[in-house]
This record gives sequence, C-alpha cells and structure tokens, in this order.
Amino acid sequence: MTENILLCGIGGQGTVLASKLLAAAAMEKGIPVMSAETIGMAQKGGSVFSHLRIGEGIKTPALRKGTADLIIGFEPGEAVRMIDYLKDSGSVVVSSTPVIPVTAVLSGSGYTGKEAVEYLRDNVKNLTVIDGAAACREIGSPKVLNMVLLGAALNKKVLPFTADEIKSVMQKRVKPQFYELNCLALDYAAVQERI
Repeated sequence: MTENILLCGIGGQGTVLASKLLAAAAMEKGIPVMSAETIGMAQKGGSVFSHLRIGEGIKTPALRKGTADLIIGFEPGEAVRMIDYLKDSGSVVVSSTPVIPVTAVLSGSGYTGKEAVEYLRDNVKNLTVIDGAAACREIGSPKVLNMVLLGAALNKKVLPFTADEIKSVMQKRVKPQFYELNCLALDYAAVQERI
C-alpha cells in the first residue's frame, strides 16, 4: 500500500524539514519513499509544498490530484489551495493560524484564515484543526509548528509511523540543542488529548 502525503505552508515554517523527517523515517524502516519539494519564492513568505510517496511500486514523487491520503497544512489558505490533491477518504491536519501575506496587508483585504478553516470544515470529512499559535506559545517557541502538526497527524493515526520513530530520525537531523523542544512539540497533541 502506498501512502501519499502532501505538506504545504509558507517559507520559514519548517515544511521541508517535516517532509525530510517523514522520508527518513520511511528509509529507516526499509520502506521505499520518494519526495519532491517546490519551494519557489519561499524565502519567508512564499508558498512551499512537498509531495511524499511512501510504499511499494512508486514510479514518481509527484502526486496526482485526488490521490493524497493526508494533507498537512501549516497555513490554512495554503491547505485550501492544495485541497484538490486530497482523495475523498483523505485526512487534513491544519494549523488555524494564518500567515498574512504582504499583499493582503497592503491592500487591507482583512484575511484572517477563518474563511479558509471554514471552507475546510465544509469540504473535508476527516479534518483536524490545531491552533498553531497557541501551541507554539505554550511550548515556548514559534519555530516548532512543524513538529506540532506532525504530532497531531501521528496522534490521529494517519501516518505510518510512531512518535518514537520520528524522534529517532529527528535526533540525527536536528541540532542537539533543539531536540528536546522538538520532542515536546511532537508530543503536544497527544498530551492535549489526555488533559
């Protein structure tokens, strides 16, 4: 069975690192994996998305529309932009916290992300919404949203890995001084569910 995962967000949110950790976890388990990132104009503010395919018989890293088992959306508008990739039975894990584009600020458009989250609520059967800003505040760093969202996906059992498997590859790929903080973020959703 092949798992098709799409991660999307804004430059600087850690989308590519999250994708690389998932790919590394698959390799550690001996599962074939292919990935491709599109980062374009992603230096802090541009769209970033990663296609990740895990399993036997993969010929290309690119997902076709309507085939994603999971979309992890680091920004609600970006998740809406990629929703055509989700298959009917697929799941979405998304942060409700918007990253307001400069163009929206300059034009006074009033984008808050709420309309994107409502669109997802109306159109996705298996949706998990995380208040990313609140989670990052509680953990103590604005740079752990990627691990919070990965943890939420792990908690919902929509990834073919355990938290320990992700922590194992994280230990090899994240600077030692940030490892514990990232582990806290990865465990955030599971801890919140137990409270």
